[in-house]
Amino acid sequence: MIRVFLPYHLRTLAQCDAEVKIDVEPPCTAANLIDALERTYPSLRGAILELESRQRRPKIRFFACKEDISHAAMDKPLPEGIVNGDEPFMIVGAISGG
Repeated sequence: MIRVFLPYHLRTLAQCDAEVKIDVEPPCTAANLIDALERTYPSLRGAILELESRQRRPKIRFFACKEDISHAAMDKPLPEGIVNGDEPFMIVGAISGG
């Protein structure tokens, strides 16, 4: 089980707690994790990744083991701390403005 932390707007959309546990089919990658998350919480489909391109939305960031992996390849294996549940995979809404 992988622990996933969701920001307020996504947990409101999914009607779930801040942290959820998701089963991910190997290999454990960000792409597979988001796919599993969207299967479990269908209301999140299109909120994290663009529907057509399956690219990360611009205002969404991914963190694994306290490292920003937002620009890493979506098919890159996640760190061991995420895979074994020691650390949560964090989906964070970016802030912009002036």
